[in-house]
Amino acid sequence: MKEIGLRNATFGADKFGLKDLAELRWNLTDAPLYEYAIRNGEAAIVAGGALCAETGHHTGRSPKDKHTVVDALTENTVWWDGNRKQSKEHFENLYQDFLAHAKGKSLFAQDLYGGADPKYRIKVRVFTELAWHSLFIRTLLIRPQVAELASFMPELTIIDMPSFRPDAKRHGGREGSDTMVAIDFTRKIVLICGTSYAGEMKKAVFTTLNFYLPAQGVMPMHCSANVGNGGDSALFFGLSGTGKTTLSADPNRTLIGDDETGWSPDGIFNFEGGCYAKTIKLSAEAEPQIWDATNRFGAVLENVTFDPLTRIPDYDNASKTENTRSAYPLESIPNASRTGMAGHPKNIIFLTADAFGVMPPIAKLTPAQAMYHFLSGYTAKVAGTEKGLVGVQPEFSTCFGAPFLPRPPAEYGRLLRDYIAKHKVDCWLVNSGWTGGIYGVGSRMPIKVTRALVTGALDGSLKSVEYHTDRYFGFAVPTAVAGIETDLLFPERTWADKKAFDETARKLVGMFQQNFTKYEQTVDAEVRAAAPEVRLAAE
Repeated sequence: MKEIGLRNATFGADKFGLKDLAELRWNLTDAPLYEYAIRNGEAAIVAGGALCAETGHHTGRSPKDKHTVVDALTENTVWWDGNRKQSKEHFENLYQDFLAHAKGKSLFAQDLYGGADPKYRIKVRVFTELAWHSLFIRTLLIRPQVAELASFMPELTIIDMPSFRPDAKRHGGREGSDTMVAIDFTRKIVLICGTSYAGEMKKAVFTTLNFYLPAQGVMPMHCSANVGNGGDSALFFGLSGTGKTTLSADPNRTLIGDDETGWSPDGIFNFEGGCYAKTIKLSAEAEPQIWDATNRFGAVLENVTFDPLTRIPDYDNASKTENTRSAYPLESIPNASRTGMAGHPKNIIFLTADAFGVMPPIAKLTPAQAMYHFLSGYTAKVAGTEKGLVGVQPEFSTCFGAPFLPRPPAEYGRLLRDYIAKHKVDCWLVNSGWTGGIYGVGSRMPIKVTRALVTGALDGSLKSVEYHTDRYFGFAVPTAVAGIETDLLFPERTWADKKAFDETARKLVGMFQQNFTKYEQTVDAEVRAAAPEVRLAAE
């Protein structure tokens, strides 16, 4: 087998069982990976220098095809209500079939870190079939120093082979599915097949950290983070499309990371070495830092349409998917942290894109309300974001990351609650969604308003304003903020049809209540009492 690139010669692919490969290319950097991707017809170079690839029929993750091995380690520790079981025998069949499928192929390997804090990071080795996947994961995880590669010993190994198709009976997958993501926490192996969506790799690392870190007193979080000049760090929780990446990329603050963060007894730290931003409707005016980072050499675009002659990307085109993406290294953001670490946060912001248009643009939460909304993990999906989706549908993803939680949600909730209490963190709910009516009637909350309110929360200026209690959700909402149109702070005033507002607000309250029934037995009375007012939904 031909091998090129820097590597630990004493701990090669054979240690994992990979044999008889045509070639193995180790730890290649951006330029050669571009060349292989172009030569193999995997991607195209677009204006500005980014590498643009298509992910095929999977334009997002496949959570229903994610499986976890049941064994002595996981049987009583994994949250099986949110995770699919796979037997050890089925996983072993898949593993052996992966090894057989890889024979004769040319693969790429990257040795990387998951976690900026050396105390808690995991060493990850990723084998990929595609060159652009190797560039993607090299961009998204943390790259070791060159001198470290000669002695790199992986703790977690991922093999990503889109060309392999699993067999439901032999491998324990879903009937009719040609895709599988299989995780064995005991052996620390992840097998990904039947999908070219590169985000599966980074989320596999996140899921692994979510399993191991809580036992070390570390809170793994699906959130972005930044820090001010005074060392005042902040966390931004939110599901896709809520502005988590956009709002954390603040030119006046240092970016810690845009998607995955750990909170340890020492402070917060980024899990990754890159950012993964949605590019639909991306513009230089609204998101200058993300625009610049995306339109340059080294960025990896997914499913972005571009002019075949000029190669200019069309970020407004959603013909392939609304989930168009850009992956770029953290250093592409001028004010990104070089350490990926900061002190304990002073503020936590829960982001929601409320497409029902009834939530205020910002609200102050009590600690109990913070845990309630963390466990709820609310946003709303609108037509066009998923195939077959019509109108508006609520999305409740507990801890703002249900697909990545191997442990019971309450375990993460208690960890977060304890850290919030210990460090006296202020918590806020920010609606970056709709105002003036439901999606299709109202309009999107102006990004300038959202940015101004978030800035006020972080710099402390919102602490001095007056508040009123929202009569539907019970949280505290500012009555007036300098520079913000007052009516925006009172959502009902922005609706022409006040009766429709009341009916919609009550409907959403009921949805919250119904969703939270599954967690009521795992939280205390104070958190249960933090729910939206039940009688308003029932009157």
